[in-house]
Amino acid sequence: MKYLHTMVRVTDIDKSLAFYCTHLGLEELSRYENEEGRFTLVFLAAPGNKEAQVELTYNWDPEEIGDSSRNFGHLAYAVENIYETCQKLMDGGVVINRPPRDGRMAFIKSPDNISVELLQKGKSLAPEEPWSSMENTGSW
Repeated sequence: MKYLHTMVRVTDIDKSLAFYCTHLGLEELSRYENEEGRFTLVFLAAPGNKEAQVELTYNWDPEEIGDSSRNFGHLAYAVENIYETCQKLMDGGVVINRPPRDGRMAFIKSPDNISVELLQKGKSLAPEEPWSSMENTGSW
């Protein structure tokens, strides 16, 4: 058995690609548009890690996804520097729902309310301001 991908349903393909690619840094690997079925599939992966893919599924006709994303769980990515990554995300307008107070873990959410966990690669970084005193924002 081999892991292939995780599918995430999205409501706005442009906002989702901005979040996952521009802000989070994933790369688009492939795209499939089906006019008959009226949907688009976009496969993304972290640079150098094409084996762990995220499939964005966008249905062209409006639909209500609802707020059941917590039942999904979350996507998780290891990052080289949790503080630098979170600062870059904040500078891009992404809310840090669970700041990396411990130098190890943070959570953010996609435009479709999908939780994304960011984990410090290797050992935790030493606690650092403003992160160590930053409060949670919303749910994660």
